[in-house]
Amino acid sequence: MSARFASWFVLMAVLPATLVPALEVEKVDSEKYFHERAGVIVKDFLDWRPGNAAALGLHEYDGKAVIPTAEAVAAELKRLKRAHAEIASLETALVKTKATGPALLEARVLRAALAGEIFSIDEMHAYTRNPMTYAAGFDVSIYFKRDFAPLEQRLESATRILGKAGELYAAARINLDEVLPRSYVETAILIARGTAEFVSRDLLETVRTQVDGAKAPEARLTEKAAALEVAALRVRDDAKDFADWLERERLPKADASFALGKEKFRRFLASTELVDLDPEKILAIGQAELKREQARFAAAARVIDPIKPAIEVFKQVQRDHPTAEKLIPEIAARLESARAYVVAHDLVTIPSEVRARVEETPRFLRASTFASMDSPGAFEERAKDAYYYVTPVEPTWSKEQAEEWLTAFNYATADSVNVHEAYPGHYVQFLHVTASEASRIGKIFTSYGFVEGWAHYAEQMMVEEGFGAVDGDKVAAAKTKLGQSDEALLRICRLCTAVMLHCQGASVEDAAKFFRENCYYEAKPSMQEAVRGTFDPGFLNYTLGKLQILKLRDDWRKQEGAKFTLKRFHDELLRHGSPQVRLLRGVMLRDAKSHDQILK
Repeated sequence: MSARFASWFVLMAVLPATLVPALEVEKVDSEKYFHERAGVIVKDFLDWRPGNAAALGLHEYDGKAVIPTAEAVAAELKRLKRAHAEIASLETALVKTKATGPALLEARVLRAALAGEIFSIDEMHAYTRNPMTYAAGFDVSIYFKRDFAPLEQRLESATRILGKAGELYAAARINLDEVLPRSYVETAILIARGTAEFVSRDLLETVRTQVDGAKAPEARLTEKAAALEVAALRVRDDAKDFADWLERERLPKADASFALGKEKFRRFLASTELVDLDPEKILAIGQAELKREQARFAAAARVIDPIKPAIEVFKQVQRDHPTAEKLIPEIAARLESARAYVVAHDLVTIPSEVRARVEETPRFLRASTFASMDSPGAFEERAKDAYYYVTPVEPTWSKEQAEEWLTAFNYATADSVNVHEAYPGHYVQFLHVTASEASRIGKIFTSYGFVEGWAHYAEQMMVEEGFGAVDGDKVAAAKTKLGQSDEALLRICRLCTAVMLHCQGASVEDAAKFFRENCYYEAKPSMQEAVRGTFDPGFLNYTLGKLQILKLRDDWRKQEGAKFTLKRFHDELLRHGSPQVRLLRGVMLRDAKSHDQILK
């Protein structure tokens, strides 16, 4: 350790982080010292979250798991608070020393990430009030989705992790409060039972296939697979027992106490997304946007059928969807068409030719996922396969339930979902992150509002640029607009119901009704959306992030003048990692007065 840093480490050892005077950092290189301390904080962060680290492609964390006992959670919360205070102090020093490198952006991104974790543990009580924290056990699917190490090694890593699942479920029984929110408990039961089925069926089938397909199967490979099977079947039993325990011990006592409340909701957004607005203001923005989008929806419907009500027109469009058997291949074909459109119209750089593979959503995720993108980690060097998951019709569903589900995959809406998840949405954004010069912090920590805001913005942008208009066919173009508009209505309803559920006393049934009436979803997906809102208040960020990006685009267009192109804007937006949109305003706009003007 150099002499000029030694005194700082002594000071940090004897003073609480909140008392460390930021001006002292001016005596050293503030950026260099920030990176040194941030490196330690990030390592500690990942050490407690080895599953996340392994998914990022940091394979020194393979095979590791942390058991969140009450003592371990308390220690982690204390560490997070100290780290947050230290980063805030260092951020102040970076400002005072007029640091010109990327450290200031990194400090703000890291501080927001730490704030989000603190909020999750300390105010949303993730380990004492949310059984979903434990219900899925430890996810080991990464060890069989991607070939980043020899199969024998991956089997060993997965077996070690599965072997700790019993301790996880035991900790859950000790940690969880007696009275829990009903929507949390019901969802956790579904997830736990899905996990039991996944580890004992899907996972083992995959393992057997990979072992059988090995070029030179050896006795020890078969032995490792057998050990994993024993561990997986134990997890199956533990997950079932946990679901039964929740149903027996927690469900009868469950209540509707999921709401954050106005002040906590505001702190949540201010600390994690740097959006400091009253919930009433956010709701007003959502309601105004809802009216505008419903008018766009109606206008598109009139092009298709000028006589029928817009809802009837859309329900007619919804009936045009793939069959259950052809869902995956048809989605895959339309996904490639979306990519081709992005390339042909030069809308954004696609940094890789590696395609996203369309596959069925793993069973343990189906309780909470409709369609999702599963990209490799930003630091993955070998196994770079990316999976676009689509949740299929369950064989146990009735014909009516299956039809309701498939209506959400109608061709018009499916095109917007493809844009959102892959081209040019999440997958293209991921490709930019991995190809960019963004720092380690920039590649590890992401803003919910930026990631989902970009993907949702991409849906609207593609329609604005003519996606779906086939050979001047106005009806085909209107159907694509209608599908995109319905997706926008869904995300606006999420914004509105997030405020209603957490700040205005709305029930899950109230929220489900709001979805049915305002984005025209059927009963089953409407209820799923409403339930999600109880434990994911941040799902308002789809719309909030999109609106911030649209405002930033307008401001950047004015700044750049004749040099502005969509591709330049998109490439610039995507080259800084995944920070909060408000931080990007400070990076991309030269006029400091406009940095805080995040919305129109």
